[in-house]
Amino acid sequence: MLVENIDYYLDQHGNLVFTEKYHLKRGYCCKNKCRHCPWLYGQEKGTESKKK
Repeated sequence: MLVENIDYYLDQHGNLVFTEKYHLKRGYCCKNKCRHCPWLYGQEKGTESKKK
């Protein structure tokens, strides 16, 4: 079950945006360049780092 303002929020355009907490709970990167994805840091350089 998703909880608003913990797992996601609605941005100024009405888009549902998943939080970093949600992504960490899910446990993997979907490679869609999500706004708060903890695995995308440094992807432009071809290196992905993982937070635990």
